[in-house]
Amino acid sequence: MRIALILAPLVALVALVAVFAMSIDRDPGLVRSVLIDKPAPQFDLAPVEGLDVPGFSRESLMGEPTLVNVFASWCVPCRAEHPLLEAMKAETGIRLFGINHNDPPENARAFLAELGNPYDAVGADRDRRVSIDWGVYGVPETFLVNAEGVIVYKHVGPMTPGSIEREVLPAIAAMRGE
Repeated sequence: MRIALILAPLVALVALVAVFAMSIDRDPGLVRSVLIDKPAPQFDLAPVEGLDVPGFSRESLMGEPTLVNVFASWCVPCRAEHPLLEAMKAETGIRLFGINHNDPPENARAFLAELGNPYDAVGADRDRRVSIDWGVYGVPETFLVNAEGVIVYKHVGPMTPGSIEREVLPAIAAMRGE
């Protein structure tokens, strides 16, 4: 009887760990967002001051598939991901919009001047309000929005060559009907 009382909490703990382990999403970069299959939130972002690309709004997302990347100059993983975004844009020709998250304009300009600017539009989200509306946990995060302005995919954290090959490129092809 004593052994059963001692082992009961241990058995319960093991059972809880097993349940939690089975419920964890296998791919930590793919986060099931409540916005998936829903229209992108209503927003209107001004351009980053001094950058040669416009800002954008929800209406700007309409008409063709768009990859929306949330980034910041102070984000080390954003720096690592940046060459992959440039390569993906060159390979697929997808429209690429950036949400510059909580960044002074001079820092955003320096970041893109140093690494290159693959973005067709970059909106300045200085107060993080738009990022919150998109359900952003942190940077970088990337969304695919179809031609109707509906979010069809979300990736949290820096994309990798593997995640691009397995997830992003097939999602782009599906949006294009390929």
